[in-house]
Amino acid sequence: MTTITANRSKSIGAWSQAPKCHLKPLEDATQILGDLQKTVFVVEDADGLRLVTGGEAKLGVSAAGEDLPLVAISPPMPATQLGDPTFCADHGIRFPYVSGAMANGIGSVEIAVALAREGALGFFGAAGLAPAVVEAALDRLASELGDIPYGANLIHSPNEPDLEMEIADLFLRKGVHLVSASAYLGLTLPIVKYRLMGIHRAEDGTVVTPNRVIAKVSRVEIATQFFSPAPEKYLKELVANGDLTPEQAKLAAEVPVAQDITAEADSGGHTDNRPSVTLWPTLLSLRNRMQEKFGYAQRLRVGAAGGISTPASAAAAFAMGASYILIGSVNQCTLEAGTSDAVRKMLAAVGQADVSMAPAADMFEMGVQVQVLKRGTMFAMRAAKLYSLYLSNDSLESIPAPERARLEKDIFRDTLENTWASTRAFFEVRDPSQIERAEKNPKHKMALVFRSYLGQASRWANAGVPDRQLDYQVWCGPSMGAFNEWAAGSPLADWSKRGVADVAANLLYATAIQTRLNSLRSQGVQIPASVEVRPIEEAGLWGRLA
Repeated sequence: MTTITANRSKSIGAWSQAPKCHLKPLEDATQILGDLQKTVFVVEDADGLRLVTGGEAKLGVSAAGEDLPLVAISPPMPATQLGDPTFCADHGIRFPYVSGAMANGIGSVEIAVALAREGALGFFGAAGLAPAVVEAALDRLASELGDIPYGANLIHSPNEPDLEMEIADLFLRKGVHLVSASAYLGLTLPIVKYRLMGIHRAEDGTVVTPNRVIAKVSRVEIATQFFSPAPEKYLKELVANGDLTPEQAKLAAEVPVAQDITAEADSGGHTDNRPSVTLWPTLLSLRNRMQEKFGYAQRLRVGAAGGISTPASAAAAFAMGASYILIGSVNQCTLEAGTSDAVRKMLAAVGQADVSMAPAADMFEMGVQVQVLKRGTMFAMRAAKLYSLYLSNDSLESIPAPERARLEKDIFRDTLENTWASTRAFFEVRDPSQIERAEKNPKHKMALVFRSYLGQASRWANAGVPDRQLDYQVWCGPSMGAFNEWAAGSPLADWSKRGVADVAANLLYATAIQTRLNSLRSQGVQIPASVEVRPIEEAGLWGRLA
């Protein structure tokens, strides 16, 4: 072996050869670093920097004799070490990987089951579904998973507070111990009730809360509420209703409403389009202040969501200190998602710019928007038109005749009178109080009719209704386009091969490799531009992650 007498790179020590050690070029980095359980050394010989596993490294000494200069070290990096280990331990999972609770059952039972069985965390998308449908899904989850962890979604429903409470009570009755709280504009009685039911002090003095909340937020003021103990007004109401004892209400001061908050950046669905690189550090700073202010025995944590769909973005989130990552848009394109093949095909062709903002069905009157697919559908444009007409008119009758004709022809495909009749029939079952309000307030009646299009547009997409494809509402962020670019030319380029567990395994595996590459870069190693971490098709990939 050539003796090195002068280093071209800065040495941090010396490496000694051992039997069966083979020096590899940096171009083989992904293959070498892909053995996540092995320490990899970067050494320098006459041909430049080389990668090797095995041998003996000595830090702080100069290479002499047959030894080679040691330039960098990449210790083992199993995917189980990504993120905050307390998050995985507290939730009973192996990997800090969460699948978002995509509404209308898009976040399906099949997604939750597939990920749970591999040690990740999946949420059932209960938002927008009737309680009976949600209950049936929960029964399936309990039957298939037993004690294996999973969760379900509790969405803020300002227009239907009784429904929000009904779903929260359903979760309590069915023993669902983890919810994803989404789209909250402020704390509500249902989410506080869910969190605190069964609270008690253990024999060792710690406060035990059987139910956990992971809150998805993009605003500091909302995150502050979730990181705080439950408001006194809700505690008094819960005590008055007999849901909590006075002693339990006192214990509530020692726990946050949510121990975990997901920083939701530029995502699909309800979003404020926040850049993750500004949102996440802000919420991390808030976490530290709230931890110090309240002195919780529990460790507050912040995860990352929105825009995460590649090894680079996931590794960046973990590098910023994210306790976990949450994947949404990408999993909507998987085979297990509760949507249609027509939608999966559309999503697989998405670029990063093929998304747009549109009015949200559940918060239409408030002007809240969701991010949706723009390519191949006219939903965003048509939904925006409805909101414009809502702002400029006081009733359906006041809409100008030409506009009314276009609505009936292009959007509703029926007269507004017939559309109201079907909308009325829907709310007779869903929430009769909405009909009473509409009969007294023509503008509210108009809102319900317009919301009927927005709500059905998602269901048409999920069912793959052929003659309504231009009206499909598909929640989607730019991360879908980024994933498609990463997957191009790989086994995952074909949407029909995108199993949710395969996508998760590839992202976790590639993120671990990307993290190791980033570590070498931080030690001064220039990684060749040709080195890319690509999806692979390999049976047993989950077994290589731990």
